[in-house]
Order: sequence, then C-alpha cells, then structure tokens
Amino acid sequence: MLNLNSTIDLDFKSFLRWWQRELDFLVPEKIKQLLTDQQGYLIVSPDGNQLTLTYRCNQQSEVLARVDRNESSIAQFTSLRDNDERYTKARVILRLTSQYGLQKELSLPAVAKENLLQIVGYELDRYTPFKAEQVYYAVKRLNDSNELGQIRVMLLLTTRAILDGLFEDCNALGLSPQGAYYDDSSMDFNQIDDSYNLLPEPLRKKTAKLTHIINSALITLTCLLLVAVIAMPIWFESQTVNALQLKSNALEKDAKTVKALQKEIDSTIDETRQLLAEKSAAPSMLVMLNTLSSLIKDDTWLSYAQYSDGHLQIQGESPTASTLIAVLEASDLFSNVRFASPVTQDAVSKLERFQITLDVIPTGTH
Repeated sequence: MLNLNSTIDLDFKSFLRWWQRELDFLVPEKIKQLLTDQQGYLIVSPDGNQLTLTYRCNQQSEVLARVDRNESSIAQFTSLRDNDERYTKARVILRLTSQYGLQKELSLPAVAKENLLQIVGYELDRYTPFKAEQVYYAVKRLNDSNELGQIRVMLLLTTRAILDGLFEDCNALGLSPQGAYYDDSSMDFNQIDDSYNLLPEPLRKKTAKLTHIINSALITLTCLLLVAVIAMPIWFESQTVNALQLKSNALEKDAKTVKALQKEIDSTIDETRQLLAEKSAAPSMLVMLNTLSSLIKDDTWLSYAQYSDGHLQIQGESPTASTLIAVLEASDLFSNVRFASPVTQDAVSKLERFQITLDVIPTGTH
C-alpha cells in the first residue's frame, strides 16, 4: 500500500546533474567537442608496483599503458602521454581494488540519514580498524531496509597514505585525478557525479571556469528554448483568441444594430398591415352611399348618416319605412338591418320618420 506519510527526499543538485546529462545527450558530438576538451575517462588502477591506465569512452574500454611506479618509468611515460591526446582530454579517475580500499554495508537508524557522513565518522573506529583521521571515507545510500526505522548504507574507505601516494604518482605522470572510487563493475559512468567520491575536495582537479560558464549558458539557453517551445504556441493561440474575440464583439455590436433596425422595420410593417386591414375591413364611404342611393327609392330621402366600427346608422323619411328593412337586407353590403327607434309620422308631410342601424359586411367576405 502507498504510504502517504513517507518523506520525499529532494536532491536538487542530483536533479540538475541529471537534467544536464539529458540535455548533453541532445547536443551533437561535434558541438560538444568544441565546447569542452574532456572526452571519455582515463581510469588509473593500482596493481602492485604498477599503474594500469585504461581509456573508456562510449561504453568502450582500452588499456593504454602499464606504468611502473618509479622515476624511470614515469620519465618514459611523459613522451607517450605527449603523443596521445586521450591522456590530456580524458577525465582522470582513480579506481581502487579491494587491496587498496574497503567497503562495508551498515544498518543505521533512519534519523541518521540527515547527517550520514558525520555520524559514520564518529563511529568509524567501531565499524573499522581505522580512526577518521587515518582514512578518506564516503557513505553511499542503498535501498531502504525492510526493518522499520532503519536504513542501509555502504561505507567505502581507503587509507590516506594509499590515496595520497596514488595522487602523487598521478601528478608525477602529469595527470590530475578528479575522483577516487572503489572498484565496482556495476558503476555507471554517466552517473558518476551523483555517487560518492573518496578523493577529498582540495585534491580534485577544478573544472575550467570557462567550461562552467559555457555549460551554464547552454543549460539556461536550453531551458529558455524549452519554455519558448511550450509557451509560444499558447501565446499565439491566446493572441488568435483575442483577435477573434474583438471581431466577435464588433460583429455582435453590428448584429445588435441590425436587430434593432429589423425590429423597427417589423413594427412599421405591422402598423402598415394593421392600417391596411382596417382600411380593407369595410368598403369606402363612397361605395356605401352609392349602394344606399341605388337601394332607396326616390320618395325616400336621408337626413343623417354615420359610420363607425363597421356599423352604419341612417335617419330619414319615407312613405313606407317598414319596406326599407327588407330592401337593405337584400344587399350584399349590409346585414343585421334593424330599427334603432320606433317609426313616427310627421304631422305636416305625413311621411314616416325612421332611424335604422345596420352592419357593414367586410369587403373580403363578399
């Protein structure tokens, strides 16, 4: 089961070295040769009274020389070194066999992982026959122990006399070691900087400042390019979205204007239709008057006529007012003809006074 309470150890230096190796893999070999003189590793291994010099590059190893540890052999090696650039361009490291070094696995309390080197140094005489001032030592973390609250580490050491002697021999050969490691066939040279180093800091060859500056500049440039590769498409997409948004806003504004104009046009059309409908709902006054003139006989005349909301009201005098109802009902223009008030007789003219109301039939229903 995943333990969410476990502590995560973050080693930023190891991460940066890993990142540099990953970036270094992307750089073409010819460019790397222009940026740095160091190519491959020159492994110096003591073997009795001899030093074995092995050149390793691109997973290939080649024994270049075996040099006796005396002044005459060192003098002979000088000419050999000057004729082979691999001696000067390779990164020199010391590899110690079990004859010259010691390794021992330890189990320590988990709280010791914060200051491993210091804690092991205090107890060194208990783990080994040496005291801390007699040896160069390093501690390498192994996989965590199955025991709760314990960690497993590998203690590696060599005596100061041995390592100082090897260092002096290398200097006599014109070589400057950058590290010392216990002989381990599983050693990964690509991650050698992440492991331990028995060679003390004052004795290590310093990398040229220019190389550090160039490497740092390349790492920075690569990071900037990586950020640009990720950020530029997003920025361009953002610019495109913003441009489209501006166009959309302008189109939306135009659409609102068009919509308002369309609404005004529709309102005008509705009003016009309403007026036309009202106009066509009833015949014109001229048609109604002509129809009345043709239906009413000459002995009958009108003194009053009023039209409103489809209703026509007429007043007048006739010898026989009752016959007007049937005459007007027979017309296609009128319907629902009726007297609006009782018929009366004029005392002087002896004619019947009438007031008739009738409905005008809309022209579309004829």
